[in-house]
Amino acid sequence: MPTRDFVQHLCEHARMQWDDLQYALAVSREGTLTGAAERLGVSHTTVSRRLRALEDALGSRLFEGGPDGYRPTEAGRELIEVAARVETDLLAVKGRVLGHDARVAGPIRVTMMELIFRGLREDVGDFVRVHDGVEVTVAATDDELSLGRREADVAFRLTNTPPETLVGRRIGAMQFAAYASRDLVARVGQGAPLGAYPWILWDERLDFRWLDAWLAQNAPGATVAMRVDVSNAAMHELIAAGIGVQFLACLHGDADPALVRVGPLEPYARRDLWVLTLPELRKSPRVRAFIDFMEPRIRAWLAGPCVS
Repeated sequence: MPTRDFVQHLCEHARMQWDDLQYALAVSREGTLTGAAERLGVSHTTVSRRLRALEDALGSRLFEGGPDGYRPTEAGRELIEVAARVETDLLAVKGRVLGHDARVAGPIRVTMMELIFRGLREDVGDFVRVHDGVEVTVAATDDELSLGRREADVAFRLTNTPPETLVGRRIGAMQFAAYASRDLVARVGQGAPLGAYPWILWDERLDFRWLDAWLAQNAPGATVAMRVDVSNAAMHELIAAGIGVQFLACLHGDADPALVRVGPLEPYARRDLWVLTLPELRKSPRVRAFIDFMEPRIRAWLAGPCVS
């Protein structure tokens, strides 16, 4: 079907709902039916069935399956462009409605790194007890969830360059340093150079090449004990077990008596902590209440070791 005819057919298809479009959009973003199902919170078969129904309704094949996943056809690309515009408009309307909601009640989705949540989980619990009408969902993940796609309403991010599309406050900064277990320090020798220690590095697929370059300059000759793809908490446990050296937030590392800081405090290992939201949500009572409640507690938490 020619592109122009397809777009006309799509625009005239009055029965098409956002529920239909979001399945195609999820498949295009994830590249697989399984990934789309996880994004939408439905089963693999539901995605397959809804996608086939959408193709039948439009009379066009939208995706081609292959070893690398699902790739959109020409018609699929046209549909995805339309679906993305619909999503943007719907989320903008939803954001404006939420921004005008005068109640300190309803759902709020918050995203933060797992290492931040470890320090703030009790404070989040206190907020829920004070504002029992607010339903808080926390995504403790190192993945940067999209506020624009409403994967979260509020984000706590460690960054020195926050996105210009978001608004928020710099709450403080978090310092990182290299740590080893006391047992490992005893085996290697007190005062030994960083290159004398075995290091725990990240899986090469995670693209932490900057650390390889840093080691070559600051810890020449260092051996790699293990490469991992784990959470920050699991990394902490590996260091405490004496497997090797790696960077930790000083707030966690200095608080663990089993660990010793073996490297200097460097400016490059310091990150600002920002609390961010969408411009249209900053006046939402529940978003504002959450940020105002958490900010002084975060500042107090950051007033610990290594941080100003």
